[in-house]
Amino acid sequence: MWHLLYPMRTFLIVSGQGEEVNIMAADWLTYLSTKPIIVGVSINPHRYTHDLIKKYKEFVISIPSIEILKDVLIAGRKSGPDKLKHMSITLLPSKRIQTPSIKEALANLECKVIDERNYGNYTFFVAEVVDYTQKEEAFKNNKPNIEFKFMAHLAPGTNDFVTFGREIYRWDTKDL
Repeated sequence: MWHLLYPMRTFLIVSGQGEEVNIMAADWLTYLSTKPIIVGVSINPHRYTHDLIKKYKEFVISIPSIEILKDVLIAGRKSGPDKLKHMSITLLPSKRIQTPSIKEALANLECKVIDERNYGNYTFFVAEVVDYTQKEEAFKNNKPNIEFKFMAHLAPGTNDFVTFGREIYRWDTKDL
Protein backbone atom coordinates (compact mmCIF):
# COMPACT_ATOMS: atom_id res chain seq x y z
CA MET A 1 0.00 0.00 0.00
CA TRP A 2 2.90 2.40 0.60
CA HIS A 3 3.47 2.63 -3.19
CA LEU A 4 0.47 5.00 -3.17
CA LEU A 5 2.68 7.68 -1.57
CA TYR A 6 4.98 7.81 -4.60
CA PRO A 7 6.50 9.49 -6.54
CA MET A 8 8.71 10.90 -3.78
CA ARG A 9 11.77 13.13 -3.91
CA THR A 10 15.00 11.18 -3.55
CA PHE A 11 17.85 12.41 -1.37
CA LEU A 12 21.34 11.20 -0.48
CA ILE A 13 22.11 10.85 3.22
CA VAL A 14 25.80 11.23 4.05
CA SER A 15 26.84 9.89 7.45
CA GLY A 16 30.02 9.24 9.38
CA GLN A 17 33.43 10.84 9.53
CA GLY A 18 36.93 10.10 8.27
CA GLU A 19 37.24 6.48 7.12
CA GLU A 20 33.70 5.68 8.26
CA VAL A 21 31.82 7.83 5.72
CA ASN A 22 28.80 6.29 4.02
CA ILE A 23 26.16 7.48 1.57
CA MET A 24 22.67 6.03 1.17
CA ALA A 25 19.67 7.00 -0.92
CA ALA A 26 16.50 7.89 0.97
CA ASP A 27 12.99 8.86 -0.08
CA TRP A 28 11.44 9.03 3.39
CA LEU A 29 12.37 12.54 4.49
CA THR A 30 10.13 15.34 5.72
CA TYR A 31 10.10 18.87 7.11
CA LEU A 32 8.96 19.15 10.73
CA SER A 33 9.56 22.84 11.54
CA THR A 34 10.68 26.05 9.86
CA LYS A 35 11.82 27.95 13.01
CA PRO A 36 14.20 26.36 13.68
CA ILE A 37 14.48 24.27 10.53
CA ILE A 38 13.93 20.68 11.66
CA VAL A 39 13.71 17.66 9.38
CA GLY A 40 13.17 13.95 9.89
CA VAL A 41 14.38 10.90 8.00
CA SER A 42 13.39 7.24 8.41
CA ILE A 43 16.25 4.73 8.24
CA ASN A 44 16.19 0.98 8.69
CA PRO A 45 18.29 -0.15 11.70
CA HIS A 46 20.00 -2.78 9.52
CA ARG A 47 21.66 -0.07 7.42
CA TYR A 48 25.24 1.05 8.00
CA THR A 49 24.04 4.67 7.80
CA HIS A 50 21.80 4.04 10.82
CA ASP A 51 24.79 3.00 12.94
CA LEU A 52 26.85 6.01 11.84
CA ILE A 53 24.06 8.50 12.59
CA LYS A 54 23.59 6.96 16.04
CA LYS A 55 27.35 7.15 16.66
CA TYR A 56 28.05 10.70 15.42
CA LYS A 57 24.60 12.32 15.93
CA GLU A 58 24.81 14.19 12.63
CA PHE A 59 24.32 13.71 8.90
CA VAL A 60 24.08 15.62 5.62
CA ILE A 61 21.07 15.62 3.31
CA SER A 62 22.35 16.05 -0.24
CA ILE A 63 19.95 17.06 -3.01
CA PRO A 64 20.86 15.15 -6.19
CA SER A 65 19.89 15.90 -9.76
CA ILE A 66 19.21 13.28 -12.40
CA GLU A 67 22.77 13.97 -13.62
CA ILE A 68 24.13 11.78 -10.80
CA LEU A 69 21.49 9.06 -11.06
CA LYS A 70 24.10 6.28 -11.31
CA ASP A 71 25.57 7.39 -7.96
CA VAL A 72 22.09 7.55 -6.42
CA LEU A 73 21.43 3.97 -7.56
CA ILE A 74 24.77 2.76 -6.17
CA ALA A 75 24.02 4.52 -2.87
CA GLY A 76 20.59 2.90 -2.75
CA ARG A 77 21.43 -0.61 -3.96
CA LYS A 78 24.85 -1.33 -2.44
CA SER A 79 25.63 -1.55 1.26
CA GLY A 80 28.58 -0.36 3.30
CA PRO A 81 31.42 2.08 2.74
CA ASP A 82 33.03 0.10 -0.12
CA LYS A 83 30.34 1.44 -2.46
CA LEU A 84 32.07 4.84 -2.40
CA LYS A 85 34.82 3.32 -4.59
CA HIS A 86 32.20 2.76 -7.31
CA MET A 87 30.73 6.25 -7.10
CA SER A 88 31.82 9.34 -9.05
CA ILE A 89 31.04 11.87 -6.34
CA THR A 90 33.46 14.17 -4.55
CA LEU A 91 33.27 14.59 -0.77
CA LEU A 92 34.16 17.98 0.64
CA PRO A 93 34.18 19.46 4.14
CA SER A 94 30.89 20.74 5.52
CA LYS A 95 30.73 24.16 7.17
CA ARG A 96 29.50 23.30 10.71
CA ILE A 97 29.63 19.53 11.13
CA GLN A 98 32.28 16.87 10.61
CA THR A 99 30.23 14.75 8.18
CA PRO A 100 31.25 15.71 4.62
CA SER A 101 29.01 17.12 1.90
CA ILE A 102 28.76 16.11 -1.78
CA LYS A 103 30.24 18.55 -4.29
CA GLU A 104 28.03 17.38 -7.18
CA ALA A 105 24.80 17.82 -5.21
CA LEU A 106 22.52 20.77 -5.92
CA ALA A 107 22.45 21.49 -2.17
CA ASN A 108 23.70 20.02 1.10
CA LEU A 109 21.89 20.45 4.41
CA GLU A 110 24.03 19.92 7.52
CA CYS A 111 21.98 18.27 10.26
CA LYS A 112 22.49 17.60 13.98
CA VAL A 113 20.30 14.91 15.53
CA ILE A 114 18.03 16.18 18.32
CA ASP A 115 15.79 13.12 18.72
CA GLU A 116 15.21 9.61 17.47
CA ARG A 117 12.28 7.25 17.77
CA ASN A 118 11.58 3.73 16.63
CA TYR A 119 8.42 3.24 14.57
CA GLY A 120 7.77 -0.26 13.28
CA ASN A 121 10.90 -1.51 11.57
CA TYR A 122 12.47 1.97 11.07
CA THR A 123 14.13 4.64 13.21
CA PHE A 124 12.93 8.19 12.64
CA PHE A 125 15.86 10.56 13.16
CA VAL A 126 14.87 14.17 13.90
CA ALA A 127 17.54 16.77 13.20
CA GLU A 128 18.04 20.50 13.17
CA VAL A 129 19.55 21.92 9.98
CA VAL A 130 22.51 23.96 11.28
CA ASP A 131 23.90 25.12 7.93
CA TYR A 132 23.68 24.50 4.21
CA THR A 133 25.35 25.05 0.86
CA GLN A 134 23.65 25.31 -2.51
CA LYS A 135 24.38 25.87 -6.17
CA GLU A 136 22.99 29.38 -6.48
CA GLU A 137 21.81 28.91 -10.06
CA ALA A 138 19.81 25.82 -9.01
CA PHE A 139 17.76 27.90 -6.54
CA LYS A 140 16.88 31.21 -8.19
CA ASN A 141 14.86 33.56 -5.99
CA ASN A 142 14.75 30.91 -3.23
CA LYS A 143 12.89 28.49 -5.52
CA PRO A 144 14.21 25.35 -7.19
CA ASN A 145 15.14 25.99 -10.81
CA ILE A 146 13.60 22.95 -12.53
CA GLU A 147 16.13 23.23 -15.35
CA PHE A 148 18.50 21.47 -12.93
CA LYS A 149 16.46 18.25 -13.11
CA PHE A 150 15.55 17.64 -9.49
CA MET A 151 14.54 14.00 -9.27
CA ALA A 152 11.86 11.87 -7.69
CA HIS A 153 11.65 8.10 -7.25
CA LEU A 154 8.67 6.92 -9.27
CA ALA A 155 7.90 3.77 -7.24
CA PRO A 156 9.49 1.84 -4.36
CA GLY A 157 11.68 -1.11 -5.28
CA THR A 158 12.29 0.18 -8.82
CA ASN A 159 15.08 1.98 -10.64
CA ASP A 160 12.54 4.39 -12.18
CA PHE A 161 12.96 8.11 -11.59
CA VAL A 162 11.28 11.23 -12.95
CA THR A 163 12.21 14.88 -13.14
CA PHE A 164 9.89 17.85 -12.86
CA GLY A 165 8.49 19.31 -16.08
CA ARG A 166 8.51 22.92 -17.18
CA GLU A 167 4.80 23.41 -16.71
CA ILE A 168 3.98 25.32 -13.52
CA TYR A 169 0.38 25.70 -12.34
CA ARG A 170 -0.67 28.78 -10.37
CA TRP A 171 -4.02 29.61 -8.90
CA ASP A 172 -5.04 33.01 -7.62
CA THR A 173 -6.27 32.32 -4.10
CA LYS A 174 -8.30 35.53 -3.87
CA ASP A 175 -10.98 33.65 -5.84
CA LEU A 176 -11.29 30.92 -3.21
